[in-house]
Amino acid sequence: MMWLPTRRKAIKAVSVAAAAAALPATARSASDALPADPVEGRALVFDEAFQALDPAIWHAGPKATTDAQGHYGRAAFARLGGEDGVDPYAIVDDPLAGDGKALRITARYLGRTMTAPNYYGNTLPEFQWVSGNLQTARRDGTVMRGWRDGYFEARMRFPRHPLTWPAFWLLNRECILNPKTSIEVDIVEHKGWELDQYGTYLHEWGAPDEHHEGTGVFPGVDLTQGYFRYGFLIAGGRCAPYFERRPVRNAKTGETASWSIARAGGLDAAGDVFWPLLTLALRTDVPFPNPLRPEHREAHLHIDYMRVYR
Repeated sequence: MMWLPTRRKAIKAVSVAAAAAALPATARSASDALPADPVEGRALVFDEAFQALDPAIWHAGPKATTDAQGHYGRAAFARLGGEDGVDPYAIVDDPLAGDGKALRITARYLGRTMTAPNYYGNTLPEFQWVSGNLQTARRDGTVMRGWRDGYFEARMRFPRHPLTWPAFWLLNRECILNPKTSIEVDIVEHKGWELDQYGTYLHEWGAPDEHHEGTGVFPGVDLTQGYFRYGFLIAGGRCAPYFERRPVRNAKTGETASWSIARAGGLDAAGDVFWPLLTLALRTDVPFPNPLRPEHREAHLHIDYMRVYR
């Protein structure tokens, strides 16, 4: 099993065992018990049901960062209203969603010269895609919604596709203006051709204390055939992912796993918070389909809701 590439300027590949994790609900020491139910005893403090996209909460477009242009992969991330005639964000009727409505993020292949601002792929045929990235932060360092601790969860249905790379992930506020402080929590990264598995990771980027954890998760179901809940519990200096609100186990050891956040003290000292991103990217580390079939010129990520419990 290989690490899934993370959203950095260069894609890194590191070998990792297939595993998944769980962690303490409220306490901050590694010795505390891991909760079977990550929302028990917690209050729902953020509930985005995607009846509409509120620009006071959600910023669309390239990743909020001053380290790079904010695009990564084979698609340009569109602003609200779209790029090059394609608006990838839509609220759609969906009988499988809890309230009958879902956010749909579309990746569409244009196959012509594009004009997306600061996008390196505008003139490269394999990169002439428009897709979407939503986040609760802006490039100037503003965070519209963020939390230091809590259980972060999204209910999503992934596309089946030879290039897609959807993700639900978190970044810390301070890394926008100071990328050397970057803490990246990848709650779920999915490859559109690996139907029954996904990856989940913790990355603390930058010397001298760079730190990485990660696992493959094998839930035994086709993740492109329905909605599933992907969650991550952060409690002080501990964190770990959940699938369907159940802690997953390390495939090698059979034990639940919790990870340490080495920079937890720095987070607290700076009053830092984590802010969420919902992204439909396209991978660059696999061959471009030749030919690109008509049914693969468009792909859809559906999101029923995104919630935070504290």
